[in-house]
Amino acid sequence: MKKTSVNKLKYYIFFVVILPAIFFNNSLSAQDSVQLAKSPPMGWNSWNKFGCNINEKIIMEMADAMVRSGMSKAGYKYIVIDDCWQGGRKKDGEIYANKKRFPHGIKYLADYIHSKGLKFGIYSDAGTKTCQRRPGSRGYEFQDARTYAKWGVDYVKYDWCYHGTQNAKASYLLMSKALKSTGRPIVFSICTWGTNKPWLWGKGIGNLWRTTEDIQDNWNSMMNIVNQQKSLYKYAGPGHWNDPDMLEIGNGGMTTTEYKSEFSLWCMLSAPLMAGNDLRNMTAETLKILTNKELIALDQDKLGRQAFCYRDIGGYEIWIKELTNHEKAVCLLNSSDERKKVQVNFALLLKASSNYWRPDPYKLADYRVRDLWQHKYLKLKKNIKYIKLPPHSVKVYQFVKK
Repeated sequence: MKKTSVNKLKYYIFFVVILPAIFFNNSLSAQDSVQLAKSPPMGWNSWNKFGCNINEKIIMEMADAMVRSGMSKAGYKYIVIDDCWQGGRKKDGEIYANKKRFPHGIKYLADYIHSKGLKFGIYSDAGTKTCQRRPGSRGYEFQDARTYAKWGVDYVKYDWCYHGTQNAKASYLLMSKALKSTGRPIVFSICTWGTNKPWLWGKGIGNLWRTTEDIQDNWNSMMNIVNQQKSLYKYAGPGHWNDPDMLEIGNGGMTTTEYKSEFSLWCMLSAPLMAGNDLRNMTAETLKILTNKELIALDQDKLGRQAFCYRDIGGYEIWIKELTNHEKAVCLLNSSDERKKVQVNFALLLKASSNYWRPDPYKLADYRVRDLWQHKYLKLKKNIKYIKLPPHSVKVYQFVKK
């Protein structure tokens, strides 16, 4: 056969056989991703409270506490082990858990969590090592994916330490394909800490992606993360979420008022709600914050719109989130250290749109305004109301159709 004929045959095979198959498979994968995470994942992760001090007993007790406390009924489903569970690799490359900390193995733990009606998540890294220098998945992607599926893993958090000169998108795409090849539905959490701008390429590869460095349990760290979300609202939606990191609520570094602000902002941002405290000994205040059903409903709203920052003036911010049924939520944030008394025009806020040039045509007369922390409707005699905001506090209102 002539060389030109061979080349023509190669082009024919690529464009007629291979390329359509690639397109078809990618379409299916994108569809599957949306089904996996129609709303932002809710659960618990071990890192913020325990770091490397984890073991089988602690994780099982967290699952028990999630059910006993009522958190699972409020929507929290995932129990995720972060770094330091690994023991090493066998001669054939298969990864195994630290035998002293997890004497019965990971499948035993996953089965226990599943028996509670919950889902199980685990941690790995795209590099040769994890951030705590345990074995990473580089070079073992498909083998690790098969192992996780065999164990019953439902969620994988994939970090970005010891990656050398690896390309981020290619590295995460490889593990994404590996997980999908197992046939088990596994939520994939991209954790590049906002480097490489994963919101630009993560859709269809992962279900959520970290947008910033690790959160710390203090007001400045939390607010620094919130401020970095302001330009990202257009990248979030069903199956692909911006992830501003796990919640610090209940860990002691902030006040109750500040933790209420954190939870409110995360819900406005359509962020994954991954608690990071010790669920076994929560205070009543902590539990009340984490299980505020009206705030959770904002986070889990089917429209999947992340809030946009409508106004930011001298430590006073207004965030607006579009909801299903032509409803909206508004978060008034006093990020300053001083008490504020602000004038709020509810009619104007109802009309505010993420498209500033096309205000929404909604009329305040068609809505009631509900305070989602006081759990009651406001009595509005006029469109304008003065609201008092203590330092570092929020007010969250929902425009509910009559």
